[in-house]
Amino acid sequence: MSLTSISKRILVTGGAGFIGSAVVRHLIGATEHQVLVVDKLTYAGNLDSLQPIASNSRYGFVHADILDGSKMREVISSYRPNIIMHLAAESHVDRSIDGPGEFIQTNVVGTYTLLQAALAYWQTLSGAEKGTFRFHHISTDEVFGSLGDEGYFTESTAYDPRSPYSASKAASDHLVRAWHHTFGLPTVVSNCSNNYGPYHFPEKLMPLVIINALEGKPLPVYGDGSNVRDWLYVEDHARALALIALNGQVGESYNVGGHNEKTNLEVVRAICSILDEIAPDVRIGPRQTLITFVRDRPGHDKRYAIDPSKISQDLGWVPQETFETGVAKTVLWYLENRPWWERIRSGVYRGERLGVGA
Repeated sequence: MSLTSISKRILVTGGAGFIGSAVVRHLIGATEHQVLVVDKLTYAGNLDSLQPIASNSRYGFVHADILDGSKMREVISSYRPNIIMHLAAESHVDRSIDGPGEFIQTNVVGTYTLLQAALAYWQTLSGAEKGTFRFHHISTDEVFGSLGDEGYFTESTAYDPRSPYSASKAASDHLVRAWHHTFGLPTVVSNCSNNYGPYHFPEKLMPLVIINALEGKPLPVYGDGSNVRDWLYVEDHARALALIALNGQVGESYNVGGHNEKTNLEVVRAICSILDEIAPDVRIGPRQTLITFVRDRPGHDKRYAIDPSKISQDLGWVPQETFETGVAKTVLWYLENRPWWERIRSGVYRGERLGVGA
């Protein structure tokens, strides 16, 4: 019997973040599972992103830090999750250049702390409850380093992280696998390509460009804009994560990608074209005139691209959105949800450049 046919209690760390909130909205909206979100509510955590499902009786929220071991043990033992989906992380490369310490604390020490709490709880279980428990660790393709013009990251690609962010995520991946092999904790790991879509914090490329273009501000493009990323619509990723958490094989890892390789400059130009069509502004004119090439990010990886054939073959996942349909949906969402991002732009992040290095 598929695990998806049985109602589960799922604990989601970082559930108020970009990908985490998409996972929670999917689990509450498309399944019968119960979800408890644990989130520290840092600058990128936003309860507004959970508003669509906040009144659902199957949803709950705890304001807590994964670095607080006693609190994690308390939450896990009282909620008694069947699955822990671990998405809590510091996630922006530029911020990791400016301040790597927080990334080491949250992504490495925080993952260790959560693993210890999960292990202590799992060891108290017995029978089917112990056998079906899962700890799903969500990570990034950036742990694999940088590709040349050809080839793809697979689940067997050697790790070669290049930034403080990717190094901290690589360390957390290794910890999760070690807790599985050494202590028997039933874990599964997934690594994804660049996500985009609704509720994306506006420090990242797509939302920053969309908002700046709406406001007639410069559209910063690092270097010559030739760096390539594989773009994955966040709601497609949320469906993949639910499948992995519920049906993934213990001890395995799964790469999740959209097969949508685009240079950064192509992404920015696509956004400009869509906005010029659906939200023209005579005061601003053609948005492509706003493109501004800026000093490149230190250590900027040239290309990421994922081979998602394993999750497709083993779990039947395929993305529903193309790059074109996903970007169009994303731009429209930011047009229709100005209050969500205007609150952010007036407070914790005003669009300033991050990660220029010392």
